[in-house]
Amino acid sequence: MAKEIERKFLVKGDAWRELATGTAYRQGYLSTVKERTVRVRTIDDKGFLTVKGITIGATRVEYEYEIPAADANAMLDDLCEQPIIEKHRYKIDHGGLVWEIDEFGGVNQGLIVAEVELESEAQSFDKPQWIGDEIDNDPRYYNSNLIAHPYTKW
Repeated sequence: MAKEIERKFLVKGDAWRELATGTAYRQGYLSTVKERTVRVRTIDDKGFLTVKGITIGATRVEYEYEIPAADANAMLDDLCEQPIIEKHRYKIDHGGLVWEIDEFGGVNQGLIVAEVELESEAQSFDKPQWIGDEIDNDPRYYNSNLIAHPYTKW
């Protein structure tokens, strides 16, 4: 069983932009119930299917599998809840960890979130100067919730 331990923050300012280039992501959800989410995603020319369990603290189980990009695109267009999440992901090394910054587009335009994966919930880490408020426990920022309640409508 795979476990994901991550912390999520809002991003402040634009200093981070000089540190990385972005990759386009499209993602959608086949299931967004609290106990499990089933996500379909494309990154460049690859497709992925991901199943995640309920988050307890900063930890949850996660299973991810590569699938044909054509299948992923068909699921995004025909099966997933709408609207699809559109974003650019940037990866930045800082303090021995990789920070992932998601800059959302479409109905979530204006939202920029950073997350970092950890080895344990107790792991200490250095926050870059462009990291703002922590949002781990605010469900409004879960990608699966941004479908029903887009950022531009808050």
